[in-house]
Amino acid sequence: MKPQQKTMTLWIVVILMALLVAKVAIEDKQPYKRITYPDFILAVETKNIAEVTFKGENRIIGKFKEGYEQGERFTLLGDTGDTTFKILRSNGLTPEYDEPEKQTFFTTLLLNWGPIILLIVIFYFFLRQIQAGGGKAMSFGKSKAKMLSPNEKKVTFKDVSGVEEAKEELREVVDFLKDPKKYTKLGGKIPKGVILVGPPGTGKTLLARAVAGEADVPFFSISGSDFVEMFVGVGASRVRDLFGEGKKHAPCIIFIDEIDAVGRHRGHGMGGGHDEREQTLNQLLVEMDGFESNEGVILIAATNRIDVLDPALLRPGRFDRRVMVSSPDVRGRLGILKVHTTKTPLNEDVDLEVVAKGTPGFTGADLANLVNEAALNAARLNKKSLDHGDFESAKDKVLMGPERKSMVISDKEKRVTAFHEAGHTLVGMNLPHTDPIHKVSIMPRGGALGVTQTLPNEDMLNLTRERAKNFISFLMGGRCAEEIVFGEITNGASNDIERATQLARSMICSWGMSDKLGPINYHKDQASPWAAPSSSNYSEKTGQEIDEEIHRLISENYNLATEILNNNREALDRVAEGLIVWETLDYQQVKDLVDGKDIGVPIIVDTPPADSNGGGPEVEKKEDTSESKDSGENPGDDPLPA
Repeated sequence: MKPQQKTMTLWIVVILMALLVAKVAIEDKQPYKRITYPDFILAVETKNIAEVTFKGENRIIGKFKEGYEQGERFTLLGDTGDTTFKILRSNGLTPEYDEPEKQTFFTTLLLNWGPIILLIVIFYFFLRQIQAGGGKAMSFGKSKAKMLSPNEKKVTFKDVSGVEEAKEELREVVDFLKDPKKYTKLGGKIPKGVILVGPPGTGKTLLARAVAGEADVPFFSISGSDFVEMFVGVGASRVRDLFGEGKKHAPCIIFIDEIDAVGRHRGHGMGGGHDEREQTLNQLLVEMDGFESNEGVILIAATNRIDVLDPALLRPGRFDRRVMVSSPDVRGRLGILKVHTTKTPLNEDVDLEVVAKGTPGFTGADLANLVNEAALNAARLNKKSLDHGDFESAKDKVLMGPERKSMVISDKEKRVTAFHEAGHTLVGMNLPHTDPIHKVSIMPRGGALGVTQTLPNEDMLNLTRERAKNFISFLMGGRCAEEIVFGEITNGASNDIERATQLARSMICSWGMSDKLGPINYHKDQASPWAAPSSSNYSEKTGQEIDEEIHRLISENYNLATEILNNNREALDRVAEGLIVWETLDYQQVKDLVDGKDIGVPIIVDTPPADSNGGGPEVEKKEDTSESKDSGENPGDDPLPA
């Protein structure tokens, strides 16, 4: 019988018992007034009794006449023999005889024990419900850690790519769990704790699961927030219970995800030293390296906020080893793409190395989402395999959002957007320290009406001053083109101006790239992650000089972009006109337009072919672009990779 059916059956039994007990009790307790035998004889002699019934040998019931002070009905225990009969007959009353119903054993049991049995059944029922609900009323302090089942699919290091250094660090933990004598015979001790540090989506949790799969030992996983409850002391109790379970299954691995939920700096809680999180952290510190040792229990934790963790948690003896899980480089991204496309059919034109180069800054989770979006796009078009166009469409969707094909843009605004993007493109192609142009589009996506994408040849770990200055010019190219061509400016460059200003401020205040102010950090100090920003650590005069340097730096590069566009005005017009016709141009098409070549006219189709494969950009037939107001987006906002 299913649990739901058992619960329903039990409820039915309880309700029936309650109704039966109530029925017997009501039948037994009739509205009779109990009187004495002398009162009964007095009422008979004063002619105040209307009827009398003898029930058995010693019980009399009857009814008073209306208006009698004793009430309406009565009952008493008295002689029902000849003496009472003669008294009644002499007063004009003839009693009736009624044999009393004999109470059965079941009725007696219900009357005497029914309420007690009912209470016991109800109490047992609710106790079982609480225990079955996972709450377990009397076990708040039990750990919520889940043990990895041996039947579950195991993750190994083969399933993890792009973090080779982190995998090497964790292989030592696996080797110790498999062969501890290899290290202990030389006097070595395995780290008690390993903390995985890195941005979200880089694969920290996947690495921990891979360690468990490789070591083939019990694996307990729990989130940092699972320790904290509204009841004081529950978190510390759960920590004790967790490590107690770990000792029973040693050697084993305990994984705490998002440990910053309980491992923050002590002394900053609302409750001071009695804060629930601090009590939980104190117990965790003791369990990791306290008076009692936890041999064979290795703690792995993950966080992306190591700056807020308590120093006592990070000292040697607790988290001995800190493993950095950073965003993958181009080789790492290529490996991750290969892992996620093992079960995905790819067309011959798909070059995963090109995809990896075009996704700088992507984490493992981002790349997994990219492959999934490409597969969904191919399935939407009824393709049998993924082509290069699917990956390009997926990348655009992940970075900027889906295409807004239904958005109606006037011819004037479309022309402004085309020259804006052409300005970015021409400036980028004529500066030595910018990334090559990959694609230019005036198809609205997300909050932008146009985009200019660049594709770096390699991952840049250092940013030189010349490259930063060229990037400011590149950002200003759109605004310069608007001013040159139309003689007026729009709000389309708001995002470009914001990014250029931030970059210029960082160059001067953080990176020491100003000859006038020198290699000095002028950013505001902040005492702790929880404190409000303090006052500036420089004088008012220095602040004015910083503002002047920022203005000078942006103005110089704005003028440089203007000069480039004036010198390449014909190319600017050709690229803009090409964008108006094609809406999306790749690098080769842009280069041909700059060189004065004819790139033809796009084929206009009503719907994309169901089995189209890659190639050049597909342009759908646009609806009537009658003039309409802009719907709040900034024409030409460019989400360009740094």
